[in-house]
Amino acid sequence: MRTLNIAISDIEYRKFGIPNEQLNFTDFVDIIGKELIRQNLNSCVALAEEYGLSTMTMEEISNEVKAVRQYAKTNN
Repeated sequence: MRTLNIAISDIEYRKFGIPNEQLNFTDFVDIIGKELIRQNLNSCVALAEEYGLSTMTMEEISNEVKAVRQYAKTNN
């Protein structure tokens, strides 16, 4: 097994909620993955608000998805 040392700031250490200074690789990937998911979700929400999609109902979203799928079927 190999050991990898990574230096991060105290701010990042707290931001990521790292439980201790010794982590296995799987735990490290999980922590980073959760942060990336959070950032991507925030980006999606911002885009939805920018393009007016955040006000759509679930029914409207479902209808849009159905229309796109139908279009894809007829144009392949």
